[in-house]
Amino acid sequence: MIIGQAHFIKTIDDLYEAVAAATGGTARFGIAFNEASGKRLVRVAGNDAALMDCAVRNAKEVGAGHAFFIVMGSGYPIQVLPQIRAVPEVCRIFCATANPLQVIVAENQQGRGIVAVIDGEPPVDVESAEDIAERRSLLKRLGYTASLPTIPS
Repeated sequence: MIIGQAHFIKTIDDLYEAVAAATGGTARFGIAFNEASGKRLVRVAGNDAALMDCAVRNAKEVGAGHAFFIVMGSGYPIQVLPQIRAVPEVCRIFCATANPLQVIVAENQQGRGIVAVIDGEPPVDVESAEDIAERRSLLKRLGYTASLPTIPS
């Protein structure tokens, strides 16, 4: 799930193009965008009906104007975040995560707005040398081969 804020009716189309282009058209995804004026509709796009429905459910539940919700069924947010950030209408990204999350919403007489997102759970410990080696091994398997500092003993 990627949650953000944007400001224009064209956002839904531009986000669709950004995700599709970033993944070469291979990722399954759904996007919903809450209009904040005019008809105030939940705009929707994507290439997977179930993921589009999930995005719409989340958009309606949060109910914040100009909020967008991208639900990915394949691929990783890191693949699409640079392209999403480059969409001119995007003002901010609150989260990009596969963790359980909660959206903190403020409400007044005008409407609703996203204040923050609680992403995942708090840490329970500091990583060990084995944890560092495991993390780096995973990154190498995923194709991240940048030079990494040595692990202190």
